[in-house]
Amino acid sequence: MSANADYSDSAAQGTVDNDYASRTGQSEIPVQRDDAPVEQGVNKFDADSDEQLAADDQDAIDKSNIVDERTRGAAPQKGAYTEPGDEEGLPSDTGRSSNY
Repeated sequence: MSANADYSDSAAQGTVDNDYASRTGQSEIPVQRDDAPVEQGVNKFDADSDEQLAADDQDAIDKSNIVDERTRGAAPQKGAYTEPGDEEGLPSDTGRSSNY
């Protein structure tokens, strides 16, 4: 059951504010009124079905972007991947608990 199945207009009573809605010639970007009906883009009986989810996955995967190799042909350059030494990047040991 989807979250929108239990929604009713009575839950939103008293919350309508259309002051910001677009007026003719005022704005390039249309803004819907609060009391405009909301379009449901899915069939509530099929939306959560395994078939619909499989179809969504199939539509979402761009097969042209899948790479068969693991590294896309990149090869490490010799000597480029060396581990740092034990003391590299550490401040010198002055015998104090703080170097500042």
